[in-house]
Amino acid sequence: MTKLTNGSLSRRSLLGAFAATAVTAAPVYSKTFGILRGAGDIRRISMRSARTGETLDTIYWIEGKYIREALKEINYFMRDWREDSIVRMDPRNIDIVTAAHRLLGTSEPYLLLSGYRSPRTNALLRRHSRLVAKNSLHMKGMAADLRLATRSVSQMARAGLACNAGGVGKYSRSDFVHLDCGAVRTWGA
Repeated sequence: MTKLTNGSLSRRSLLGAFAATAVTAAPVYSKTFGILRGAGDIRRISMRSARTGETLDTIYWIEGKYIREALKEINYFMRDWREDSIVRMDPRNIDIVTAAHRLLGTSEPYLLLSGYRSPRTNALLRRHSRLVAKNSLHMKGMAADLRLATRSVSQMARAGLACNAGGVGKYSRSDFVHLDCGAVRTWGA
């Protein structure tokens, strides 16, 4: 179901709500994308933007197929808010983020700190922090920096690592986790 910030619901949102009620049992999780393969017929992501205040709550995959309109909503939501620029976010990363969220067993929406970053924005952030990678996967729409108030950075990182499907960075002092769909690796404290 897609929640629009002005409170209205689309036809697709209502259909998604009906579809969501059809899910009756929680899936059993294993590593990699088996986490989502066993998840039934629906994949849903829920986030709030720390930068724009916007919210996103959408079903983006039903019965083995991505929903193009939902992916467009995700692309817009995860845009570089500094430049209002949008890229196609890699659906593999959305799947990793969703799988990690399911493993955490919470209905709290993620707080998105950073999704897509234009090269110019990435360079700006690099000038202010040595922790920003020169060739960041954020610039390719393959990464997200996320926070949950009800889960620690360590808990979130363990969920990301359990997916065994991309990079997991722990930023404990800044209270967020980086999840990407690049090579399997881990860093941070």
